[in-house]
Amino acid sequence: MMEHTADARDGIEIRTIGLPDVTAALAQGWSDFRRAPAFGLFFGAVFSAVGVVICLQLVVWGTSYWALPIMAGFPLIGPFAAVGLYDVSRRLEQGASLDWGEVLGVIARERGRQIPSMAFVTLFFFLAWVYFAHLIFALSFGLAAPVTGGPVEMLTSPPGLVMLAVGTVVGGGLALLLFAITVVSVPMLLDREVDVITAMITSVRTVVENRGPMLAWAAAVAGLSALAMIPLFLGMMVIFPVLGHASWHLYRRVIGPAA
Repeated sequence: MMEHTADARDGIEIRTIGLPDVTAALAQGWSDFRRAPAFGLFFGAVFSAVGVVICLQLVVWGTSYWALPIMAGFPLIGPFAAVGLYDVSRRLEQGASLDWGEVLGVIARERGRQIPSMAFVTLFFFLAWVYFAHLIFALSFGLAAPVTGGPVEMLTSPPGLVMLAVGTVVGGGLALLLFAITVVSVPMLLDREVDVITAMITSVRTVVENRGPMLAWAAAVAGLSALAMIPLFLGMMVIFPVLGHASWHLYRRVIGPAA
């Protein structure tokens, strides 16, 4: 059950939530997906297609060993990519009509506000992960990829195992930091008039004040995303929209309404 906290800086109320709120948000995400499946499948298909195209291009370039770090970093762009899904959930919540032009145009309508700034933050973290992944690879194998054996043999070799271990720690740290910055800030920027710095600070404070439930939510997002990407990103057609809708509802549970 949610409890109101006494802390409401900048007129933003952060609530204390528990694990039941996380599971309830997931249930609401599934409900929204079922209520508006066409929108969910559209955004899920686009997200999946981008992942497939990137991986196929890596194969064409003969750099398929890069598929693992790219797949690991791909969910980092999820919070921004799900803005359209947040808008769908908001409209369902308000009983408003679901118009394709309105939903697909949400990013264009927000271009003069703060959400584009979050897009740059998200892109920065993704590029930082690609840079660190390349650095870890170079330190593990040298500047050139091994010419013998496939990706599996390379990753299961002693240098490959070291690379996976270090990459997991570095990537996990970046993902956790980006999660803390965006889990509340992106839906908040869509929901109300607030500057991007205030939104990010509020997001981090929310995670700190609700460490258990928020870490559980982060683990659920990471686990479900990993499972969804295994069959050529096909699972993302359903998992991505469900998580997007659920993220909106978790935001609504942990942040009080605007004054």
